[in-house]
Amino acid sequence: MGGIGSVSRGLMPELLPENTWRADPSLRSLLTAWLRPATLAWAEPALTEMGRAAVGELKAWGDACERQPAFLRSFDGWGDRVDDVVYPDAWRQLADVAARAGLVALPYDREALVRYGAEVRLVQAALCYLFAPSTATYLCPVAMTDGAARVLSDAAPAVQAREVMTHLLSRDPGEAWTSGQWMTERQGGSDVGRNAVVAKRDADHWRLFGQKYFCSNIGCEVALALARPEGAPPGTRGLGLFLVPREGPDGRRNHYRVDRLKDKLGTRAMATGEVTLDGAQAELVGEPDCGFAQMTAMLNITRLHNAITAAATMRRALMLATAYAGEREAFGRTLDQHPLHAQVLREMAAEADAALYFTMRMAQLLGRLETGESAAGETALFRLGIALAKLYTAKQAVAVASEAIECFGGQGYMEDTGLPRLLRDAQVLPIWEGTTSVLALDALHVLGKTDALDALDAELERLDAPERDCALDRARQSVVQEGHTAEQGARRLAFALTETWMRGLLGQAGIDVKLRGIGLTPR
Repeated sequence: MGGIGSVSRGLMPELLPENTWRADPSLRSLLTAWLRPATLAWAEPALTEMGRAAVGELKAWGDACERQPAFLRSFDGWGDRVDDVVYPDAWRQLADVAARAGLVALPYDREALVRYGAEVRLVQAALCYLFAPSTATYLCPVAMTDGAARVLSDAAPAVQAREVMTHLLSRDPGEAWTSGQWMTERQGGSDVGRNAVVAKRDADHWRLFGQKYFCSNIGCEVALALARPEGAPPGTRGLGLFLVPREGPDGRRNHYRVDRLKDKLGTRAMATGEVTLDGAQAELVGEPDCGFAQMTAMLNITRLHNAITAAATMRRALMLATAYAGEREAFGRTLDQHPLHAQVLREMAAEADAALYFTMRMAQLLGRLETGESAAGETALFRLGIALAKLYTAKQAVAVASEAIECFGGQGYMEDTGLPRLLRDAQVLPIWEGTTSVLALDALHVLGKTDALDALDAELERLDAPERDCALDRARQSVVQEGHTAEQGARRLAFALTETWMRGLLGQAGIDVKLRGIGLTPR
């Protein structure tokens, strides 16, 4: 599955293990139980290599990207507009590793799918989990590229889109591209139906006009954008999905401007920008009135990557806090010998394990859906579960990262521990790809469909999840309540269902813990 290479160790090796794969018994136990032996034997060399690199060159490159983030070069020396996003060399190194390791390509690799089927998506998720916490949020471009590949693959793409797919799935760093996701507009935000970017027909192609306000991975080679074809109705039903290349057929820059890069709380190494589309050439993906539905399929994948990042963030915070507790002495003992501190670490570990198992369950379901191996009801189960996984693990990640800083005391507030960056970067997770409230309402909408409730019932019964009857009764009551009342309780319902589901997964794995939902709204 490919090697990575090596450079010097990171800045703080004394608090990290030599290999994060070998030092993560929860991940190893999960994959041993959920993968067939042949699949695990195929995946383990790549997992071992990624675990080694995570505390070596990946961390060094991630730190370098944070120290020297990308910047926008709007004009060249002749005064011509170029809109180049200039990245440090370390960012390119991370991109090369992601390509060679197949972080995007794996779930589309025909040979791997023939041999290992749906389990390939689970292996990909595990590799991303090991990759994410060291790499200055490079998993964000991976997520959007994975989502774009899924959309283009499902849409029976035209010749140009097939050529794009070749680049998106390439393991050759010289040929590999990343994708952006241009959906949000200033007046709309989560209310995508208010999008106003216009698509105008131009012979065999389209041209886009308007502004996109949050464009992550702004230096991408190609982006997927929502736009409203002229004459289309208002709302989400009138939106089409368009492929926007960075360069036109003549090799010149496409007709869009990068107005500025965002000055963000966190994720500083990953450039996000504002774009003005001024007749940018684009290609319609699928039917002109199916854009929102297609973008939803993309969101399901990016939400999975969001949960992977959240789970990985918690594991990294726990590793650092645990190692520090074994070294730091206070009141005559190391911190881990103090019962209260040890209890805090156990609670953090419980949250990290719950996030890991729930996220990997979503990866397992997605793989089954993509390969046609899914059983009845699993489509609805995934559609519900991915909303719950994204909203809950994102909140968990912020709380656990904050707890880890407190475990270090004053030193945790210092940048050289890496913890402040971990917390800053975690804070985007509850926002990107749908806020907690938006996703709670999405889950409530999905529960309104009979097959979703039935599928959840079957899943919780399979897991012998504790308090499942209470959680299911609560869900049934919510879907028959009036809109205002149901909406008010949507977040509490989402938290309750997720915790019941998580407890079932942990119980099945023989992990006896009590989740306390740190940082979440009281029930």
